[in-house]
Amino acid sequence: MKEKADIALAGLAVMGENLVLNMERKGYTVTVFNRTPDKVKQFMDGRGKGKNIIPATNLHELVDSLERPRKIMLMIKAGKPVDDFIEQILPLLEKGDIIIDGGNSHFSDTNRRTKYVEGKGLLYIGTGVSGGEEGALKGPSIMPGGSSAAWPHVGPIFKDISARVEDGIPCCDWVGEAGAGHFVKMVHNGIEYGDMQLICESYHMMKELLGMTAGEMQQVFQQWNKGDLDSYLVEITADILGYKDDDGTPLIEKILDTAGQKGTGKWTGITAFELGVPLTLIGESVYSRCLSAQKEERVAASEILKGPSPGFSGNRNDFVEDIGKALYAAKIVSYAQGYVLLQAAAEEYGWKLNKGGIALMWRGGCIIRSVFLGKIKEAFDRDPSLRNLMLDPFFKEKIEQSQVSWRRVVATAVAGGIPVPAFGSGLSYYDGYRNDRLPANLLQAQRDYFGAHTYERIDKPRGEFFHTNWTGRGGTTASSTYNV
Repeated sequence: MKEKADIALAGLAVMGENLVLNMERKGYTVTVFNRTPDKVKQFMDGRGKGKNIIPATNLHELVDSLERPRKIMLMIKAGKPVDDFIEQILPLLEKGDIIIDGGNSHFSDTNRRTKYVEGKGLLYIGTGVSGGEEGALKGPSIMPGGSSAAWPHVGPIFKDISARVEDGIPCCDWVGEAGAGHFVKMVHNGIEYGDMQLICESYHMMKELLGMTAGEMQQVFQQWNKGDLDSYLVEITADILGYKDDDGTPLIEKILDTAGQKGTGKWTGITAFELGVPLTLIGESVYSRCLSAQKEERVAASEILKGPSPGFSGNRNDFVEDIGKALYAAKIVSYAQGYVLLQAAAEEYGWKLNKGGIALMWRGGCIIRSVFLGKIKEAFDRDPSLRNLMLDPFFKEKIEQSQVSWRRVVATAVAGGIPVPAFGSGLSYYDGYRNDRLPANLLQAQRDYFGAHTYERIDKPRGEFFHTNWTGRGGTTASSTYNV
């Protein structure tokens, strides 16, 4: 074992442990630390036994065990615990040492921490790590940002431990300055919410409208996973639908229908509001989880509020094919909205984001990995300034091929009383984006009527504002023009 470790990792929950084992397996010597020293001992006596891992029971031991520049990665709970750890470790470090936050921190915290740590003469990285427990152990998708001077020291380790796709490219690259890495991870998680909700709505329609069994649905998802919809989430959905409980019945039907969330989807939606980006499909996916959590209210409401009974009289196989096409089209919208948000953040914060490179980082290791992402990379290779994925020739053609099925799926679900907020909001976004005239002219007239907020005219140059005295009693004074 080397006398000095290449990197330290603080926080030995399952993700931290698995990342340590991943690094050690790739030839790195790793120091491990945990707030509770007993956790370090348990790890060294168990999964870490006999490996090139150095235990540290306090921060002085941790710092002394590392070669320069010291690299210390935190896999601890986001928020105050990260700030507290930084304050404890800073006095023990020297100029050029590197602190890495690998947790699900909010990007604004990473913006602040990068500036703060750099002001002390050290370097800071905030990195998204996606792939869950298995990804951390076998190869995750890693999305680092922060102090660019730290990347040459950390990059080889991160690329070595990250997932690799068939062409051998690691699913890791430098994202950008300050909180860019955590921002990209946040958007990844928002898209993940959208993908999962679309899959759940597909399952709901097959189950309630078509009366399909778990086994029949498993076969559908297995078939989908061999074509355009090939992805990790479709793959595991097939596995879930085929899993039997101890009594031989599908376990899926015994799971309570209340979804949890850790907040990253909510952050994505809030940030979209702040940047003025219509992130409708992902937003509806977050709201769907919130609605699912109101289980007791929904049960009570089901006895009072009535609607149509789910039923279907057409060709079941044809409608399943329609659902698959609608799923692909709505998925395009979800990713399109996510990339619009990335572009808006790049403009707001001065980040230089490689949008095609981000798609490459998501192709393997992470939860949203799919063949679909390779097509996104190709789209941005064709046009690096592409404003919306739906305008790319490949995705435009795919939506055109799927559009009739998409509309039929949404209409059939609505007629049968099956909620499809993600499918429906995605279709509404598509129709709104392709429409050269929306009813916002009436909205602006309303705003001017009650608040003198002014409006622009189609027969006058943009930027020239007008106010009308709609009632004859309002006068000519107008409010200032502004956008929040």
